[in-house]
Amino acid sequence: MRLFILLALASLACRWMLGKWPWEYLKGTSTRQQAVTRARTLLGVPPSANRSEIIAAHRRLVAMVHPDRGGTAEQVHEANAARDLLLAALPDES
Repeated sequence: MRLFILLALASLACRWMLGKWPWEYLKGTSTRQQAVTRARTLLGVPPSANRSEIIAAHRRLVAMVHPDRGGTAEQVHEANAARDLLLAALPDES
């Protein structure tokens, strides 16, 4: 019982001082990596996609969600942000 109370207090202290629960440090996936994964899913590109594949997927998505075709400006902004994030995450080709 004492061990349970100590673990609970240590968890609360970690959350209060560091801003994260202790088990969040065990996930191993950073917030940026999660955002890249969401961007890949949104554009429908694999992790091995190159620059031209990302741009082509972005163009296809924007053509579908453009406000002139019944989409919203927010969807276009989301597609643009996904494209920019994936292009920034590409390794330098030089």
